Amino acid sequence: MINSIEGYLAELKKELSGSDRATVQDALSDAEEYLRTALDGAVNDTAHKTPAEALAPIIERYGQPAEVAAAYKAMESRTPSAFGRKPYQNPVLPPEPVPAPVTVKDTRPFIARFFGVFADPKAWGALLFTFIVFGTGIVYFTWAMTGFWTSFGLIFALLIGVPLMVLFLMSVRGIALVEGRLIEALVGVRMPRRPLFSRKDIGFWQKMKQIFLERQTWTALVYMVCQLPLGIIYFSVVVSLFAAGVSLVFQPIAQLAWNAPIFWWDGPVYLYGWVMPFTIIGGVLLITATLHLTKYIARFHAAYAKIMLVRE
Repeated sequence: MINSIEGYLAELKKELSGSDRATVQDALSDAEEYLRTALDGAVNDTAHKTPAEALAPIIERYGQPAEVAAAYKAMESRTPSAFGRKPYQNPVLPPEPVPAPVTVKDTRPFIARFFGVFADPKAWGALLFTFIVFGTGIVYFTWAMTGFWTSFGLIFALLIGVPLMVLFLMSVRGIALVEGRLIEALVGVRMPRRPLFSRKDIGFWQKMKQIFLERQTWTALVYMVCQLPLGIIYFSVVVSLFAAGVSLVFQPIAQLAWNAPIFWWDGPVYLYGWVMPFTIIGGVLLITATLHLTKYIARFHAAYAKIMLVRE
């Protein structure tokens, strides 16, 4: 018999073993929020009962850990990661078999798979993401440096520094959630869909201690600082390769249409006629390869973000 909320969460986490860590975090947050809220609301009616006795009917309404875990697994198998929805507060569904993930091998010829990237929405989402990372990197880095050093500089002034530091770290958690939603929308990798549950039955100093001791708080801060150099690298590589590919494709057209030279070196330098088809083909291949590269960059960044932004 489960006699505490902590015991219920531990059992639920065990039942969700093997699931995506973002799914586990959401499931635990949902369960803790429901159980603690329901238990707080039943305080007046259960004054003569032990905590275990008061918790039993709440767990019965919400569902046993095995039932809740099965419901989340079934829900994840039916919900596309890029279009997630918040699950019902009591996600107990009739037991049903959860289909095992099936890896479908792409049997198309290499040429079709290579050029098929132009019809892949994930490729364009990844391309947009690599551009957005550059902008968010500037914002995250500025906020992280300004907020941390300002609050840290005032930390010894307890009336100002400590609350300011707590508010700053809470904003870091909020930014981590927003970043996760952006990654899931554009890259299609499952990320947390709701903030971590914050207990209301503990005092300010306990909340502050919880925030300071949470690994995710500091890894999210490091993530924000590293977003700027990573964004610069992604943006520089992708833009340079795309610009080179577009230049190779349109240079022969510009030369034929407007007699535009490649460059000047003691006079205008032009392409030979027989070189033009190879230049265009090379440009198309480079643009296509760059789209594939952006998909790998986005996947790498999403895996890195899951390590830094999602609770273990």
